[in-house]
Amino acid sequence: MTADAPLAGRTAIVTGAGQGVGRGIAAALARRGARVVLAARRAETGEPAAQEIRDRGGDARCIVTDITRREDVERCVASTVEHYGGLEIMVHNAFQGGRLHRLEDVDAALWATNSRTAVWGSYYSARFAAPHLRRAGTRGRLLLITSPAGVEGSVNIPVYAPVKAAQRAIAKSLAREWGPHGITVNCVAPVAETPALAGAFAANPVLKERVEARTALGRVGDAERDVGAVAAFLASDDASYVTGQTIVCDGGSFLGL
Repeated sequence: MTADAPLAGRTAIVTGAGQGVGRGIAAALARRGARVVLAARRAETGEPAAQEIRDRGGDARCIVTDITRREDVERCVASTVEHYGGLEIMVHNAFQGGRLHRLEDVDAALWATNSRTAVWGSYYSARFAAPHLRRAGTRGRLLLITSPAGVEGSVNIPVYAPVKAAQRAIAKSLAREWGPHGITVNCVAPVAETPALAGAFAANPVLKERVEARTALGRVGDAERDVGAVAAFLASDDASYVTGQTIVCDGGSFLGL
């Protein structure tokens, strides 16, 4: 391991890595030496993201994975371990179903899409990565990408906020359970520009101004430079004594956390 490649020799899976925050995290881990598997629901997004990492000189491959399907996650982890010989870092980022809603408009379909990706996806990621993270010992890392809404709640998303809060509960519980093995389990709660957010900004420039004004730093986070760097730190040896925590990476939007 060298200072500029603190994750050299380690293998990571990042779910939902075809775009947005997941793509940024995958790129940041690879830049620091990790071999990265991009578990994306669609090859059309996952493969170009993996190629971008390879073009930079990194080691990356895409495995098409629907995080809501148990067999997909099990297959992704097994294929990763077969190809690379192990798994040290599991990052669950994939999410589907986030949209503004009022409680009286919530139906079973909205609950299902939110909970399957956030809660069941976290469970499947942890469940199938567990034996390999135990073998990795003090290099074993599980990261769940949650949201500031899961900490403080937020208006007009009464389903999104609780499923994101559930991820924090999973992380805290597994931090205690896996601590004796030396594995750390943490959450990252980011505010960063994603394709969906960029589209919203393009349609409503005033929205971007409002979001930027809310942050202490006056800007929206970059998925790789800002959020990816935090994930990479938590995946490294420098964070070996940090576990059960939620690191809020939002430019100072929610200073009461």
